[in-house]
Amino acid sequence: MTSNDSSENTLEDKAKKESTIILVMFLLALGALSFVFYDGLSYMVEIWGTSEEYSHGYMIPMVALYLIWKKQWEVKESMTTGAWISVPILMFGLVLFLVGELSSLYTIIQYAFLVCFFAIILAFIGLKSFKILLPAITYLVFMIPLPVFLYNSLSAELQLISSAIGVAVVRAFDISVYLEGNVIDLGVYQLQVVEACSGLRYLFPLMSFGYLIAFLYKGPMWIRAILFLSTIPITVLMNSFRIGVIGVTVEYWGIEMAEGFLHDFEGWVIFVGCLGVLVLEVWFFQWLRKGDGSLIDNLDLDLPEETLSMSDLNFTRQTQKPLIACLGLMLMASLALPMLESRQEEQLERTSFSQFPLYNKSWNGREDSLEESVLDALKLTDYFIANYTSKKKDARLNFYVAYYSSQRKGSSIHSPRSCIPGGGWKITGLREHTIDSVISREGKPLNVNRILIQKDGFAQIVYYWFEQRHRNVTNEYLAKWFIFWDSLTMNRTDGALVRVTVPVPDIADIDVYEEQATQFVIDFYPELIKHLPEA
Repeated sequence: MTSNDSSENTLEDKAKKESTIILVMFLLALGALSFVFYDGLSYMVEIWGTSEEYSHGYMIPMVALYLIWKKQWEVKESMTTGAWISVPILMFGLVLFLVGELSSLYTIIQYAFLVCFFAIILAFIGLKSFKILLPAITYLVFMIPLPVFLYNSLSAELQLISSAIGVAVVRAFDISVYLEGNVIDLGVYQLQVVEACSGLRYLFPLMSFGYLIAFLYKGPMWIRAILFLSTIPITVLMNSFRIGVIGVTVEYWGIEMAEGFLHDFEGWVIFVGCLGVLVLEVWFFQWLRKGDGSLIDNLDLDLPEETLSMSDLNFTRQTQKPLIACLGLMLMASLALPMLESRQEEQLERTSFSQFPLYNKSWNGREDSLEESVLDALKLTDYFIANYTSKKKDARLNFYVAYYSSQRKGSSIHSPRSCIPGGGWKITGLREHTIDSVISREGKPLNVNRILIQKDGFAQIVYYWFEQRHRNVTNEYLAKWFIFWDSLTMNRTDGALVRVTVPVPDIADIDVYEEQATQFVIDFYPELIKHLPEA
C-alpha cells in the first residue's frame, strides 16, 4: 500500500467518523425535542385513540416518513450546509411552546413542536434540500387535532349544511319533510343530525388522503391544488347524501333503518364512495390532459433502488454549525423543562362554594351536581350549580360557576362557546352586554357575553364571563393570554367561569327573560366575589 492510498483511507475514515458524529447530534436534537414536547405529543396520541375523527393520525407520521424516504437522493444531491435561519425559527418554536405551556393550550404546544421539528431539519440539511422535503414534512400538520372551539363551531356548521342538503335529497323522492335547525321531521320519526353526523370523521382523513394524492400526482400545481381542496365539497355532499338516504329508507322501511349497524355501515360506504369520487377526479384530469397510461402511471410511486448509507454522507462540523447551535438550544430547553413543570403557583385563600347562598333577596335555589364523568373531563377545583326561582319576578334560571386554582395543560376553563354546539344547540345571537349597576373587581361596570341559543324549538339566554385574578374578561383568547401573562408576572393562573342560563319559552318576550338574568347577576355578584381569591 502506497502512502497516497494510506492517506486517502485516513481521510475517508475521518470523513465517515465526522458524518457519524453529526448524525448522532441530529438524533440527539430530535431526542431532546421529543423529551420537551412529550406531554403535548402524548395528549395528541390519546386524541387519536379516543376520537374517530382523528383515528387516521397514527398513519400520518408513517406516511410522512415514506414521502421523505422517496426524496432521500434528491436531498442528498442538493445538500450543502445547514441554514442559520433555523436557529431563530427554533427559538420562535420554543417561545411558542412556553406560551402553550403557560396558557394551557395543547394545540399551541403541538404546532410549536412542528415549528421546532422543521427548524432542526433545516439546520441538518440546509435550505435547498429543505425546500425539497417541505411538502413531505408539511403532511404532519394533518396529525394535529383542531382546537376544541374551532372543531365544535365547524361541526355545528356542517350539521346545518348537511341537514339542509339531506332534506333536499329526501324531497327529491317526493317525501314530505320539515327541517328545523338540524332536526329532520319525517312525521313518524324525527331524524336529528348530531355531531357524529357532521361529516368530520370523513373530512379529516379524506383531506389527508387528498393531500397525499396531490403530492404523488404527476401534473401541474393547479390540478394538485384542486385535488386537495375538492375533498371538502366531496365530503359535505356525500355525507348529506347519506343523511338523505337514511331519511328515505326510514320513510319506506321504518325507523330501524336510521339506527344500529345500517347507520354505521352506510357511514363506511360513504367514506369509500368519497375515495372513489376522488379517484374519478384524478382520472378526469388525466383525460383532460390527454395523458397516456393508467392511474398508477400518473402517480409518483417509484421507490428508491437503494437507501442512503453512512458512506454516502459527507458532513463536517464546519458545515453543520447551525445544527450544533440547535442541539445546544434543545439541550438547554430539556434542562429548563423540569424547573418549569415543578414551579409551584401562588395559592390564595378563598371560601368554598359549599357555602354559596341558596337564598338571597327574592331568589330560592336548589343545588344540583355534575356527573363524575363530566367532572373528570373538566378537572376543576371547585364548582357550584343550582336552579333558582323567584316568585316575585316569576323567574327561573340555572346558575353555574367553575373555579380552577391552577389552569395548567388539561385543567383549564372550558368556554361555553365550545361546549354549547356539542350539545346540539345553535348560537343564533352573540354580543357583549354591560351591566352598569354591577361594578367588577376592576372598578368598572361588569361586562358579560350574552348569547341566544336555540334547539328543537326551544331557546335560552346565556350570560357568561371569566373572573381572571383581578380581571373581568369576556374574550376567550384574551383570557388565555392573561393566563400566560399572569403566570409569568404573578405566578398565578387561577380563575373562574361564571354562567347564567335563562329558558325563553316565548321569543317575543325575550326582553323580560333578559331582565331576569341581569337582575340575578346584580343580586348575586357581591356574593360570588366572596368565594374567589382576592385580586
